[in-house]
Amino acid sequence: MGARAVTDAMVATPMTAIAAADTLLVVNAGSSSIKFALYGVSSSPAGLRPIWTGHVARVADADTWQIEDADGQLLEQSQQPTAGVNFDHEAALTRVFDWLDALPDARAPVAIGHRVVHGGMGYSSPVRVTDAVLRELTALVPWAPLHQPHNLAPVRAAALRWPGVMQVACFDTAFHRTQPAVAQAFALPRAITDAGVQRYGFHGLSFESVASQLPAVLGDRSSAATGHGKVIVAHLGHGASLCAIHGGKSVASTMGFSVLDGLVMGTRCGTLDAGVVLHLLQRGMTAQQVSDLLYEQSGLLGVSGLSGDMAVLLASSDPRAVQAIDLFVYRAVCDIGAMTAALGGLDALVFTAGIGEHAAPVRARVVAGCAWLGAVLDDGANSIDLELIHAPTSKVQLAVVATDEESVIAAHTLAHLR
Repeated sequence: MGARAVTDAMVATPMTAIAAADTLLVVNAGSSSIKFALYGVSSSPAGLRPIWTGHVARVADADTWQIEDADGQLLEQSQQPTAGVNFDHEAALTRVFDWLDALPDARAPVAIGHRVVHGGMGYSSPVRVTDAVLRELTALVPWAPLHQPHNLAPVRAAALRWPGVMQVACFDTAFHRTQPAVAQAFALPRAITDAGVQRYGFHGLSFESVASQLPAVLGDRSSAATGHGKVIVAHLGHGASLCAIHGGKSVASTMGFSVLDGLVMGTRCGTLDAGVVLHLLQRGMTAQQVSDLLYEQSGLLGVSGLSGDMAVLLASSDPRAVQAIDLFVYRAVCDIGAMTAALGGLDALVFTAGIGEHAAPVRARVVAGCAWLGAVLDDGANSIDLELIHAPTSKVQLAVVATDEESVIAAHTLAHLR
């Protein structure tokens, strides 16, 4: 699929008008999944109308394929056993694009928006992709080796499938560029900092999605909802991070230069003494072996020796599973304390992503660890995943908000069409 060169003309043809039948495609490619969504585009103020969403993902030893309409009704679902085979992004992309081309009255999307994990120092907002931009983003692959190659593969594939269609890159790092300089700095020599080694923060599209929903979820009376409040959003999933948000803007994040930093994750270690890396290298491990260890063999999987899936660990009575969950919760609670310090107080704690939205026992334990902040859980509301889960006596609002990165990407992409 990537044999042909991708040129400027293939990825950045200007658009001049929006027709009634035009559609906008969003592709959110991860390390072991591809989410996608199709939106109808109009020139009205609303601009976007969701048509369908879908995903191809590795679940256990099978690849699953699922399509839903705008109302969440399941249209297609299948599962293909793939034991012992790595997730095939090229095959998954081909399936997505073939499905789109097979729709009645199929036509090329008017624009395509992509999630790109790392924007480096050069990109602090969504950008129309050109060949030059693609080269610069490719140069950042060593900074995000688990994600960046898979983020950029759909850009190249779409340019070959639909030459001339405008594509827009939306960055997970962009939301955090509002952080004060001191929050972005490492205590390293200036020459290294000037070369781009600094704290970037990630999951920005998710945090942007959640922040936009807070007024509706928390209510007008809440200082957190008015845009002036102090909020911590806990994106807890296979990848996990916290973001301190004040006035709707990122103030601090637990992730730094890479997606390895911060909280315990499914297979990633989170915060680690740099001396451990030196120790492993001095023992004879190669840089690639250390990378594989920290990105793919650590976190919940490494501690438990069983699985990186929180649902599996919660269902297990194995002491190692208990230890992994204990460490996950402990680190989350400690870092909530750090984020609260960066904010100078806390008005609301909001949970999102796979674990944050669906693992009530984990939320309960995290909130219990935040009792010193005045956080009090409504156990009944929490057990059924309601949006608001704080008790009337709680000094901190507690909420569960579903993240929607695809809608954020679609909105940014539409802005480049107008």
